[in-house]
Amino acid sequence: MKVISSKKFVSNQERYSDVAINEKAYVKNGKNRGVFAQIINDSDDDYLEPDDDLRRAITMDELRRRVKEDIHQWYKEKSVF
Repeated sequence: MKVISSKKFVSNQERYSDVAINEKAYVKNGKNRGVFAQIINDSDDDYLEPDDDLRRAITMDELRRRVKEDIHQWYKEKSVF
């Protein structure tokens, strides 16, 4: 893990962005030592392939239809009492 001062990061952003490719890098705020920002590498290599959960996912329209059916069923059951 690499911790970089905000002053150093601003003066050499490209260098420290390259560091973030190989290791976690954080920028600290010099005025408030408790504030950190993580530099994130956003390369295409980091994206995950779709897995079974994604393949089983439903669309928003399908979710809306199912919820509507459930609500209607709850009201039918409640009116029996």
